[in-house]
Amino acid sequence: MEMIYLDKAATSYHKPEEVAKAVYEAVKATGNSGRGANSVSLNTTKMLYDTREKLCKLFNGKDSSRITFAHNATEALNIVIRGLFKEGDHVITTEAEHNSVLRPLYRSRKEENIELTFIKCDKKGRLEISEIEKNIQKNTKAIICTHASNLTGNIMDIEKVGKICRENNLIFIVDASQSAGSIPIDIERQNIDVLCFTGHKSLYGAQGTGGLYVREGILIDPLKVGGSGIDTYNTEHPAEMPERLEAGTLNSHGIAGLRAGIDFINRTGLEKIHSREKELMWRFYNGIKDIKNIKIYGEFFDTDGREIDRIAIVSINLGDIDSAEICDILNIEYDIVTRAGGHCAPLMHKALGTDIQGAVRFSFSYFNTEEEIDVAINAIKEIAESF
Repeated sequence: MEMIYLDKAATSYHKPEEVAKAVYEAVKATGNSGRGANSVSLNTTKMLYDTREKLCKLFNGKDSSRITFAHNATEALNIVIRGLFKEGDHVITTEAEHNSVLRPLYRSRKEENIELTFIKCDKKGRLEISEIEKNIQKNTKAIICTHASNLTGNIMDIEKVGKICRENNLIFIVDASQSAGSIPIDIERQNIDVLCFTGHKSLYGAQGTGGLYVREGILIDPLKVGGSGIDTYNTEHPAEMPERLEAGTLNSHGIAGLRAGIDFINRTGLEKIHSREKELMWRFYNGIKDIKNIKIYGEFFDTDGREIDRIAIVSINLGDIDSAEICDILNIEYDIVTRAGGHCAPLMHKALGTDIQGAVRFSFSYFNTEEEIDVAINAIKEIAESF
């Protein structure tokens, strides 16, 4: 059997064939958008506009000009955090966050003197939403929350958090790195003010793609300024969206692939993709749950024992064995790709008690097969028996 890739939470290794084709065709035929009235430049502008439209529709936004492209979710989050908060602002975030949220916030705390509050997660990685309102201060400006944990697979109730933000006149910023393209996102219903996403995971695009949606009325200072293709003689960068937060030549080749990925999602159906990924996840979970000394992290069942909705991630440990050792055995002896260690989620690991051991993360794709899942189950069984 060929390599078994079970690390979609890092990047989608398996992509629709049309994504690669779209990138290849764009490399051969793409000009520079906004840099001339020639056919290749105009065709590229049309492609970018069409991709903004598709993203806006996928997320149920109101205005596609509020979609700004970035190189990934990390850049998008830096744009927001560095461009929105000033000295004296208070920001509420959670222990579930990725370093793409945490490090920009720490930097702003150090350099801009902002205040931070972290809402705790319990031993199953569940967010204590009831604690949010208790921590709102007079100077609280925003709440930043991940939609789904890249470590546990838990889906956060962002609709409830968004309601709290709306009732308290706070800006709601959502990190959709793990959810965009995997589960439904509704900017209007969930009261999202800023949505940050990456293109290379569940949207099936090329690496180097991503972006953010900024609700009308939210003013973010640009992280970068420079070439925009318009308003050349102005000493200031254009103030209008989307150019306000875009400087320099966009990754048009990659964005062409991102558009193809969105087309695949729309054609296949988001619910069908999510259902398939969950089916594979539950197959894996049920196959390993009774293995001796196994530890499985995250919330899988409600208080009545019913399966809950989640993204297709299962993170485990075997006894006290270092997670990196298990990951290496899976890779070298079974040709199974997973991820061990801290997963750029230090506070969540501390909440789970795995900050020393780490965890072995399995994340499943629409393109994985039952046979691959069964091989992975047997591999974990054999490894457990060998220790």
